[in-house]
Amino acid sequence: MNKPHDLSLSLIDDEDHNTSNNPSFQSVLTARLSRRNVLRGSLGTAVTGMLSAVSLSACGGGDDPAPAPAPAPAPAPAPAAKPLEKLNFAAVAKSLEDKVVVPAGYTATVLFALGDPITAAATAYKNDGSDGDFESRAGDHHDGMEYYGLSADGKADLKASDRGLLVINHEATSHAGTERASAFVHLTGGTNTLPRPAAEVDREVPLHGLSVVEVKKTGTAFGYVKDSAFNRRITPLTPVLLSGVAAGSGLMKTKYAIDGKTARGTLNNCGTGTTPWGTTLTGEENWSGYFTRGAADDAARANDKSVTSLKRYGRNQGAASRHGWETGGADDKYARWDISKKGASADGSDDYRNELNTFGYLVEIDAYNKAAAIKKRTSLGRFAHESAAFSKLVEGKPLAVYMGDDSRGEYIYKWVSEAAWAAADATAADRIATGDKYLDKGKLFVAKFNADGSGEWVELSINNAAIKAATNYSFADQADVVVNARLAADAVGATKMDRPEWCAAHPTTGEVYFTLTNNSNRTAATVDAANPRFYEDTKGTATKQSGNVNGHIIRVAEVNGEAAAATFKWDVYLFGSEAGADKSLVNLSSLTDDQDMSSPDGLWFSRATGVCWIQTDDGAYTDKTNCMMLAGIPGKVGDGEKKTLSYAGGKTVDTYVGKAPTADTLKRFLVGPVDCELTGCAETPDGKALFVNIQHPGETISSANAADASKYLSQWPSNAGYGAGKRPRSATIVITKNDGGVIGS
Repeated sequence: MNKPHDLSLSLIDDEDHNTSNNPSFQSVLTARLSRRNVLRGSLGTAVTGMLSAVSLSACGGGDDPAPAPAPAPAPAPAPAAKPLEKLNFAAVAKSLEDKVVVPAGYTATVLFALGDPITAAATAYKNDGSDGDFESRAGDHHDGMEYYGLSADGKADLKASDRGLLVINHEATSHAGTERASAFVHLTGGTNTLPRPAAEVDREVPLHGLSVVEVKKTGTAFGYVKDSAFNRRITPLTPVLLSGVAAGSGLMKTKYAIDGKTARGTLNNCGTGTTPWGTTLTGEENWSGYFTRGAADDAARANDKSVTSLKRYGRNQGAASRHGWETGGADDKYARWDISKKGASADGSDDYRNELNTFGYLVEIDAYNKAAAIKKRTSLGRFAHESAAFSKLVEGKPLAVYMGDDSRGEYIYKWVSEAAWAAADATAADRIATGDKYLDKGKLFVAKFNADGSGEWVELSINNAAIKAATNYSFADQADVVVNARLAADAVGATKMDRPEWCAAHPTTGEVYFTLTNNSNRTAATVDAANPRFYEDTKGTATKQSGNVNGHIIRVAEVNGEAAAATFKWDVYLFGSEAGADKSLVNLSSLTDDQDMSSPDGLWFSRATGVCWIQTDDGAYTDKTNCMMLAGIPGKVGDGEKKTLSYAGGKTVDTYVGKAPTADTLKRFLVGPVDCELTGCAETPDGKALFVNIQHPGETISSANAADASKYLSQWPSNAGYGAGKRPRSATIVITKNDGGVIGS
């Protein structure tokens, strides 16, 4: 979830690496299905019960003794019997101020920021670049997040709203332009030439990963518990297990793990997802750019098929790494970031040529149990994972996991479990073993969006004739298919989308929503029904922008509400746009000044109220407003109309737009400080406290200015009275209603 307008090394993975000739849509059914037929029928049978467990977790080493494993959580509270029908707050205006703005009657309080200590021994954060030991401090770039309830005696209690665990992804760390150093965590901005000092690398690596931190309400205010035995960090060095069809494959063998069954750490964690049995799925997103390849590595690999794979995942030979961590020294913890073929072995067991294959998965973590294994679920495919959303739960039927690949021109995926859902598994004592049951065996699919508002799921199987016949890459087995899911999706003609990011399932309809953040590569020649917009825009007075500048949110409804359905219906819930933009081509959702937005990214549904929270990661509209969060009350697929967009030369494209929002069903709820991204959302079960992450305020600054507060673009949260120093910090905030009521009501 990095800023789409930034062309720095940190965003190398956001580039379009999809060179396939896949059409942007399939129109196989156009001649025999009308829009009317597509949208009528089984929508009335949409799901009403899903996601039986609703908390997230993280796991890993910590300095404190591990608490005893908590008992399995009780089933999650049911969704509100009557979700909100109207948003009862005054919309927040657009803002360029360096502060968090929330509606009248609400209070936002900083809770947990970069560098905050999470062990009794860790000292207060000085925030001047002198602090280290991030293994026992909050990491950077707070991202996807969930809340896990705790009872007064420290047991799992999914109904508890006064005490719980926050599980927070730490996606990345701030650095400007093509600089390598994480400027704000070094005294004078860090070293941007190679080799990087080992001490700087050792400081930066654990800024990534996840935090688990206890939070507790005292009176009316939440605070985090610094010395909680539940607190812990996981980092790119934490041991993990590989699980699923690719575990033990030759593609996963490295010098660290010659059996291909284990690996080190998780990286670039972005969105999250909750399993029905009460664990976290955390997505490894843009991890490729952390690795380098030698300038002659293609020849060293004899130009074998691994070269094709590496290029498809954004690692050409000679590719520079994001931070230069591979230059920190001879130790394996530095060498692993260089994925060049250096050894003489045939299988890669004497170097790190296969290290890239061990990243790019959904990683399952148990919130309460430090001793539980962390498992990368390889069967669900390797790509730039954002969040994960689960289908409805039906006793005796399989469940589905929905996923997006965050890069321009990439795909939307679905996993269907082989095992049928058993309600007893919601309270299974061994949550990770339950994950083995549902996430290791099943089928992986990719989406095709048809021009008539229908869609189909195409299985990515070694037995698929199109995959067997692929000419640019020869798949050996199913492990090869999932490790190279992008290439398999290319082979079956999946629909290229406008940068799929977060996904979320509506708690009552069961329909699945996907944010398509933006796509500067979209042209008038490549528009299609599901990605229908190309337009030119001017930012400020000079900057020209084109493509799908402001992004949109697409949603799908499985036929008959079945998780294993082979087909679906779709429309566009919202098109991002400036309020004053052309309504025939750009502002297709008729957004007003209280609703307009650009680059929807984070997406999350409240189970207490049914509200859809939409968060932006924008560069296109930031001359008018900082990034923001909106609250929406969506309808359902098919509640709007078909619209025809016309382009120069006579080209037209039909698309399907959901019912236009009203002032009661979509409002701006929050605007963040300067140069930030809004991302990550969680709430207490009673819906009275909303946790939100403010990522990388003021990140666009040269490391030469890291010690000069007068040059900072943002000084948040210190200017909100939180913590020492003036260097900007990513942070978690908690929002409450001043009258103690439910958020949004």
